[in-house]
Amino acid sequence: MANIFDYQPHPRAEELKANQPVKTVDMREIDHPNLVVRFNARLGLAITTGVGTMWTAYLFTLLALVSLPSVLSGVFPSIKSAFPSWLISLSLIALVAWVAQTFLQLVLLPIIIVGQNVQSKSADKRAEDTYKDAEAVLKEAAQIQEHLAAQDQIITDIVAKLEALTTKLP
Repeated sequence: MANIFDYQPHPRAEELKANQPVKTVDMREIDHPNLVVRFNARLGLAITTGVGTMWTAYLFTLLALVSLPSVLSGVFPSIKSAFPSWLISLSLIALVAWVAQTFLQLVLLPIIIVGQNVQSKSADKRAEDTYKDAEAVLKEAAQIQEHLAAQDQIITDIVAKLEALTTKLP
């Protein structure tokens, strides 16, 4: 019997065998011709990954708590004696305020946004890959349907021949 169907796999199926899904960490090496853009993307992603942890949140909380005694002593003057004088000194409070208001808010926030943009690009790439995968599945399903239709035609021909033979039998 001759081959009734010539299966042709979708090119995306071969790509899937060769490639793994894109992850955010893969986007550190963004293929951009501009060295500054590549550097900024890597730095932003590295800082976002490092700062975006609960340990950093705990550290920033402790840093913020350093100025709490001064704030409390201003609101409740009687509590001032409960804290060591070095903890309430103006220079320490000024340093904490500078770190919290200038560095963390003005410097770290834009860097985190850069890292989030890089993460967004990797999500876009994954979405594009998912779309291509769905397209490949649809093409494969269409070929399966064609194959089944070809088989149906052969089976129909066989049944017709068998019916013709059975009518000739005594």
